[in-house]
Amino acid sequence: MDINNIPEALSLPLRLKLISCLITEKKTFRELKELVEASDGNLSVQLSKLENWKFIKSEKMFEGRKPKTTYELTDYGIESFKAYVELLESIIKKN
Repeated sequence: MDINNIPEALSLPLRLKLISCLITEKKTFRELKELVEASDGNLSVQLSKLENWKFIKSEKMFEGRKPKTTYELTDYGIESFKAYVELLESIIKKN
């Protein structure tokens, strides 16, 4: 990865927050909403984009009658995020 071809998934602060929240463990929609302080609609749109780009995957289940969706980073998402962090570190070290 270089500065001229950063994936779109990593170009928005909210998406970076979501990826950062998921780097250690999977989380529910509600947990992510609390952590990133986004509206349901905006959060849903960004999670869908990340899933379409294969950065995250979701699992839908039910707790009784209530739906519960959990999200986690894919291997591709983890590797892409690591490459992005390494790129930022290399930029900082040059300066």
